[in-house]
Amino acid sequence: MTPAIKTLEKSKVAFTLHEYEHDPAAPAYGLEAAEKLGCPPEQVFKTLLVAIEGDARRLAVGIVPVHRNLDLKSMAAALKVKKVAMARPEDAERATGYIVGGISPLGQKKRLPTVLDASAEGQASILVSGGRRGLDIELSPLQLLKLTNGSQAPLARS
Repeated sequence: MTPAIKTLEKSKVAFTLHEYEHDPAAPAYGLEAAEKLGCPPEQVFKTLLVAIEGDARRLAVGIVPVHRNLDLKSMAAALKVKKVAMARPEDAERATGYIVGGISPLGQKKRLPTVLDASAEGQASILVSGGRRGLDIELSPLQLLKLTNGSQAPLARS
């Protein structure tokens, strides 16, 4: 049981677990999840960490559909800062307690500022990492925002 699942159970939020056999050779973890779970890529979201003003000690979470990229200027605007850069994998792992490819927006070591892409608003439910590769959690975007104390903004670009 991952910290993400413990967080959901403790909060008594409705969710569904989706497991699949992770292929270590998969070039993109999120797209692999969408394909193996038979879900449209716009319903499956990836969790990305950014360093605020390039400071590895000031991280934030951006959650975007797996088939899109995080627009760093939009992320900075949503956080009301000048600029952000992608966090180094080791900084993301240290801050969240999860490994890259299995970073969940839920149950992280430390609650980080979190922004969910606005495209989630039109979805009844979305899937995010469950805290390890091969495990996704399906829940409503509103519940995700509530549990992460997150905000919503247009973050994704093609």
